[in-house]
Amino acid sequence: MKKIGLTVAAVSAVIVAGAYAQSQQQKGGSDLTGPYEVVANWPQNWCGPGHVIGSTSGIWAESPDRVFIFSRGCLPEVDQPQGTADSFIPVRNASSYDLSGKDPKFHPRWDHIVNIVDRNGRLVQSWEQHNKLFVRPHRVLVNPYDAERHVWLVDDGAQSIYKFTRDGKLVMTLGEFRVPGNDGTHFDRPTDIAWLPDGTFFISDGYNNTRVAKFDANGKFLLAWGMKGTPPNETRPGYMNTVHAIVIDKQRRLYVSDRANSRVQIFDENGKVLDIWPNMPRPYSLLMTDDGYLWSADGWTQKFTKHDRNGRLLSSWGTFGNFPGANWGVHQFHVDTENNLYTADVHVGRAQKYRPRPGVDRDLLIGPPHRAVRAVNTSSN
Repeated sequence: MKKIGLTVAAVSAVIVAGAYAQSQQQKGGSDLTGPYEVVANWPQNWCGPGHVIGSTSGIWAESPDRVFIFSRGCLPEVDQPQGTADSFIPVRNASSYDLSGKDPKFHPRWDHIVNIVDRNGRLVQSWEQHNKLFVRPHRVLVNPYDAERHVWLVDDGAQSIYKFTRDGKLVMTLGEFRVPGNDGTHFDRPTDIAWLPDGTFFISDGYNNTRVAKFDANGKFLLAWGMKGTPPNETRPGYMNTVHAIVIDKQRRLYVSDRANSRVQIFDENGKVLDIWPNMPRPYSLLMTDDGYLWSADGWTQKFTKHDRNGRLLSSWGTFGNFPGANWGVHQFHVDTENNLYTADVHVGRAQKYRPRPGVDRDLLIGPPHRAVRAVNTSSN
């Protein structure tokens, strides 16, 4: 992740425009969290006294009581401003801390990387046996068409993508550990995955490579496309920079975050450009809902935005900050079966849980993602 610099004017604009005021309000307030209310003290701090959860890059809610949080270790607790309007930017940018850099002062305590929590944010499982596989965690995902609900973990620092069973057994590795490349068996900082019903999947690759790579259900490389563009004013179709997220709709169209160019490009499954949506400021993460809307977590204004399949903006909400309910780099977000929203805030270094406000219009909520099959067992284990 690159640190984002915001001017005072830009921050002021975010504060003024950040609220989405269509939900019912009592007297006063500024509706910072849109149709939701933030759940306090979620998750519980699993790092122990004197430490806090490090940069949180991935989150996935298989069920309300089985939420995966993919984070970058534990950081020493430091005094830093929290929760006031005069201190939006923390003293420490948590996303600067992982194992990818040479300077050991930016290396966190490397434990509690893959975590599973329940609805109360209580840690129920941590895959400590796999810590050595990870360098810079990026995304956690589950293929919606997979009845066995394998868990996929993308680590752009390790140049690797891992496929696990639900109980934490490693069954597939793509890429070579810490060896970058641009061919069928190597990546250069991969970022995300999306699937077709037959198990074919696509990897956005990534920070240094500027391509989408296609694989069959067994992990065999099929093809790739994408050329390096020049941010922030690149307009040519198929040219990209920081290919940061990918989702697929039910018409098998691929929506790809061309993050540094502040746009989303839409392809068919063989790389033909179908459409381009400009004016999408730094799309950090994308979510395609089951009813066919594209939601984006905007890394510049820190808003969530909702678009229809033609790219028309329908709604937005959110504001910049480090206080509860604000955003500073939502790197992944997900929705559970009870309509709770979960966010992984990479710069502040936290996960957040939001629940719908009582009586809110459901059209204002981020809808549930496509779930083609039911999990074999959604209880914690």
